[in-house]
Amino acid sequence: MRSFTYLRFELLRTLRNRRFLIFSLIFPLILFLAIAGPNKNAVEDGISLPLYFMTGMAAWGSMNAVISSGARIAAERQVGWTRQMRITPLKPSAYFSAKILSGYMMALFSIAVMAFAGSIIGVRLDATQWLTMLGLLLVGLIPFAVLGIMLGHLVTVDTLGPTIGGLTSLLALLGGAFGPLVSSGALLTIVRLLPSYWLVQAGKSALGGAGVWPAQAWIVIAVWTVVLTRVSVRVYKRDTSRV
Repeated sequence: MRSFTYLRFELLRTLRNRRFLIFSLIFPLILFLAIAGPNKNAVEDGISLPLYFMTGMAAWGSMNAVISSGARIAAERQVGWTRQMRITPLKPSAYFSAKILSGYMMALFSIAVMAFAGSIIGVRLDATQWLTMLGLLLVGLIPFAVLGIMLGHLVTVDTLGPTIGGLTSLLALLGGAFGPLVSSGALLTIVRLLPSYWLVQAGKSALGGAGVWPAQAWIVIAVWTVVLTRVSVRVYKRDTSRV
């Protein structure tokens, strides 16, 4: 099976996934319109409230997209599909790449929907700012894509939905997607160690100046990616070594 064919198969599966539509598109969009719609002129964390919540909901929706794509491995494991795939010419790298790419494509869809809704509400950014925000969001999603693959080899189908829903909601909450959780103190220091925090900051960073991602943001994303990758490799080897 060629890599492109399998990627196309993954995309079609994702588009038919109702959970993706609900948690990656519908819920974030409804919350954004409900909160930002009546508060077009308000300010949150130093930027306009519509821009803040547009980025926050895009972060939440795209997190769901990339994690869910990888975590579908759990369902494939249960029916023996992953074992069957290992005896085909398809390489493991192509298998996982298809999961990540399909997740990223769905994340782009989610981000595009939120950007369109934001522009209707009144978010105004120039082309450079839009591209900056998009680029930071895509970079910030890397550890979540790896997390999805790790969860796919850890959780069962029965616990898949609650695990992803609860985990992404918690990360979004702590990261400030629904509004800044803290503004100072030790708790803020802890929150700034989460990749979800910097996802939400992508909107502020798009404005440039003092809001640009600092070195800490890149370090946090890199460390989480490396750690989760190492854990995922160990989990994968343990899972595939079972008879």
